[in-house]
Amino acid sequence: MPPATAASPLVIGHRGASGYRPEHTRSAYELAFALGADAVEPDIVATRDGVLVLRHENEISGTTDVAARPEFAGRRTTREVDGVALTGWFTEDFTWAELSTLRARERLGGLRQASASFDGRYPIIRLRELFALIDTAADEQRRVIRMVAEFKHAAHFAALGLPLDELFAAELDAGGWGAGDERLIMEAFEPTLLDRLGARGIRGKRIFLIEGRGAPWDLVLEQGRQAPKYDSFVTAVGLASLTGRFDGVSVGKARLVAASNRAVTDAAAGALDETGPLAGARLVDAAHAAGLEVYTWTLRPENRFLEPRFRRGSVRAAYGDWAAEFAEVLATGVDGIFVDHPDLGIDAVTR
Repeated sequence: MPPATAASPLVIGHRGASGYRPEHTRSAYELAFALGADAVEPDIVATRDGVLVLRHENEISGTTDVAARPEFAGRRTTREVDGVALTGWFTEDFTWAELSTLRARERLGGLRQASASFDGRYPIIRLRELFALIDTAADEQRRVIRMVAEFKHAAHFAALGLPLDELFAAELDAGGWGAGDERLIMEAFEPTLLDRLGARGIRGKRIFLIEGRGAPWDLVLEQGRQAPKYDSFVTAVGLASLTGRFDGVSVGKARLVAASNRAVTDAAAGALDETGPLAGARLVDAAHAAGLEVYTWTLRPENRFLEPRFRRGSVRAAYGDWAAEFAEVLATGVDGIFVDHPDLGIDAVTR
């Protein structure tokens, strides 16, 4: 049977209201609540002393002022994360006390100058603070507000002795959320991490994130070149294999928008078959038939992020026909949309 879903798709504030304030800051989350987001999505990484903090990645030079802090100049290093060599500053090389002295910066400063005007104003926050922010906003607004917790680089952190599932269970308890409840949704690109969260008895939906290419890193570590590709999980067979294991999948919007147009062309040419990756409404329908919800990321209004046919003019930071693109995504029947601007997501849903 199709999953039981809300009457309208969830509007999820992507890292808070990250279109208006530097992402993962108290201000970004509070603005998302004020704008009416049904849920907010924190990205979760760990510090050296096992504190879960909210950052887009464990490499933090693009989202904090760490590169300008002389006391941390010696922490710049090169690490391999999920098979890719990266140079910068990494959360796992800092204690929470050290990270708490940093200030957040707009990650897309060249594009979002209004948000960048808040650079240096807000500190990094830890996961426990977001639990409290959600509880306060829900009490004040007299409504349920959900958290969609995304776990970043779980296998990488586990190899460092920082198991995200164990640390998350402890943070839930310390934050007053016990073992989780209906407000909690958990998502990851690594399916074994989602399995471990379930095995710990943490309550809440578990959503498998599906990248546009490649294979889950945890499965690559286990199976090498034999690891299944992400594409294999969005076939009719692949979706059915997730039934009973997870509660849903979350896909990049290109699988629903640009891909949906290609699907029409391919169908006319007889190119679609039951073994290939699905796109557009066919993907959503197949997932629902398998008892899975479908979320999609990330809906943004700027030309830079819109599909070419929805862009207007040549200025990358200018808004294009975001309403038409959002509407096309919603028409596929998705159960949740990640948005940087919660007010625009709500407008699209209520239309």
